[in-house]
Amino acid sequence: MAEILGVGMTHYPGMMTLGSFAGLFRRTLAHAAVSSERKDPASWPSAMRLEVERGQDAEDEHRARHVAAFRELRAAIDRFQPDLVLIWGDDQYENFREAVIPPFCTYIFDELENRPFERFGDGVANLWNAPSDTGLSLKGHRQAATELVTGLLDEGFDMAYSYKPSQSSGLGHAHVNTVVFLDVDRRGFDYPVVPVATNCYGRSVISHRGFVRFDNPDAEPDPPSPSPKRFFDLGAATARILRDSPYRAVMIGSSSWSHAFLTDKNAWLYPDVQADQARLAELQANEFYRWRDLSLAEVEDAGHHEFLNWIALAGAMTELGHKARLVDYVESYTYNSNKAFALFEG
Repeated sequence: MAEILGVGMTHYPGMMTLGSFAGLFRRTLAHAAVSSERKDPASWPSAMRLEVERGQDAEDEHRARHVAAFRELRAAIDRFQPDLVLIWGDDQYENFREAVIPPFCTYIFDELENRPFERFGDGVANLWNAPSDTGLSLKGHRQAATELVTGLLDEGFDMAYSYKPSQSSGLGHAHVNTVVFLDVDRRGFDYPVVPVATNCYGRSVISHRGFVRFDNPDAEPDPPSPSPKRFFDLGAATARILRDSPYRAVMIGSSSWSHAFLTDKNAWLYPDVQADQARLAELQANEFYRWRDLSLAEVEDAGHHEFLNWIALAGAMTELGHKARLVDYVESYTYNSNKAFALFEG
């Protein structure tokens, strides 16, 4: 029986650059779709006003806590010495667009070249002073990925698969950023990766191109994403397959939690902090099995679209009987999303 380590983390794009974390907040604040009443700081939560007042100090603290958490997660992975690292990450209108939107898709490859900084363009500074055309070569695990797809098909999951990305820069940012952040100190990341792309954006993936809703809030919605139950059950099935395999595996659910630009009820200005705090309490109480019973309507209302990746992880960890240890929970009103970091072990 193979050993498995669970990891929950963020792939927050803001950490890829040295720009302001509040850029999207300021853009939203200036948008005509946001009413003058909602733009008034008097209508904001007090913690939100304080974060704005703290300015650069708040941003510096936010970044430092991310880096510390990435280092702790990487240390745990290095101690575990996996044969493969599976990453559930959303495709945000990147490799899957109008031609096809699969609910889930596993990438099968031996090695894959990526350019993680290309989307930001030249002249955008990053933490590592890397040029925009910097490459990232990822090892894959063709045999394990093929066996996983086969096993999931046997389990009743119609898992799509792909031998290469459709965009020239490689995998979507959810997968690539995850590896970049786990190698925050640039020591290299030689563990074979099995990326599983998920359709978390559902009704917004084409209509809003997997991004802001306030630019065109009345756009006709797409079909929905798979349900939390389906994500959870997929994670459980994946855990059974890898548990019975010869591979030591790390399983990563990669996403921030509630996203401001998806939280309509907050005028897209700040995330659903209350919903995130409820999920955090369940995580700390090792009651993340409850996430299977969330409805898709609840997920969408809270801006928890990408949190579905954590629900797949929760299904796997529940199946294995693993317990969670919170590494950090970084709350923010104006940096688009709250971020959690956790390890799951038996």
